[in-house]
Amino acid sequence: MSQKQPAPQPGILEIDPYIPGASHLPSGRTPIKLSSNETPLGPSPAALQAYRDAADALERYPDGQATKLREAIAQVHGLKADQIICGAGSDELLNLLAAAYLGPGDEAIYSEHGFLVYRIAILANGATPVIAPEIDLTTDVDAILARVTPKTRMVFIANPNNPTGSVLPAAEVERLRAGLPDDIILVLDGAYAEYVEGDDYTDGAELVERTNTVMTRTFSKIHGLAALRLGWAYAPPPMIDVMNRIRGPFNVGSPALAAGEAAVRDTAHVESAILHNSKWLPRLTEEITRLGLTVTPSVANFVLIHVPNRLGRSAADLDAYLKSQAILLRRVTGYGFPDALRMSIGTDQENETVGLFGLAIKTIRVFGVTRANMAST
Repeated sequence: MSQKQPAPQPGILEIDPYIPGASHLPSGRTPIKLSSNETPLGPSPAALQAYRDAADALERYPDGQATKLREAIAQVHGLKADQIICGAGSDELLNLLAAAYLGPGDEAIYSEHGFLVYRIAILANGATPVIAPEIDLTTDVDAILARVTPKTRMVFIANPNNPTGSVLPAAEVERLRAGLPDDIILVLDGAYAEYVEGDDYTDGAELVERTNTVMTRTFSKIHGLAALRLGWAYAPPPMIDVMNRIRGPFNVGSPALAAGEAAVRDTAHVESAILHNSKWLPRLTEEITRLGLTVTPSVANFVLIHVPNRLGRSAADLDAYLKSQAILLRRVTGYGFPDALRMSIGTDQENETVGLFGLAIKTIRVFGVTRANMAST
């Protein structure tokens, strides 16, 4: 007899499972891993020590309110601690928002090449994802506003965006918020906010104070605590209350709380990471462009590299070749870029290895082209 299978909630089977950047090679060889936008500087030494110290009390439940971490975040960023909520990565907080405010019959909007978790969170709660096209691989405020309907409940924006690295200026963020009905939640995902330099940017904290806006942040990027799964959000008090009602009572472990507090207070380490990125982002952009590849202008800790799909020089071919050289970049086909690779900013030595790109291009021209074609190029 065949057993009848339970039916998942509407939208679940429409979700394409999230596939992270590659971490390992089939050969077991240790790779140069530039596929996940991790900081090359690693965590703050203070955060590492705090993590080790927390191991002495693993039999105890963590502080379910994340009190010390919220207070540290508030002090460093000039925010109100009672409007901060911590989670197992900003992904958990994005999903909590969707679970609390989206359901069947609702719509939520995100930008064309926005972070894949937005679509997952929307569909997981039975709502309908609405995609707004971009202009020059940058969020288009007018396109988003044109897609608002009476069913719209939420708008997700990554600023800077992943995987493009593009940024929406502060005036455009303000214009977007002003153009949305008051009861629509604007979620500003600032996973890469610390890397943005210049005055024409807002992380959205000031909007939280006066509108239905939520700002999310992560410890996975500039703080180097990706393995601990730690993030936070800044939101109006009513939304904090709602999310606290549905989150797990001990959703962040003690080692993560301790490391996060130490990390956010170590502003010198954060500044070092910013300076390292400022040094290498323009240099890598220039060097890769000289190879005949197009790089989307980025303000984050990665670059999106577009590979001309001709004469065997495809992104897939380049990715395969780089893997043969133990270099891992990120395929971004799921983001709508079948002909591109995303590369994180690495250590000085790893970034110098980008010189292999020139060798890769030459090699791909050989194994992807016939002799006749080569003679005509």
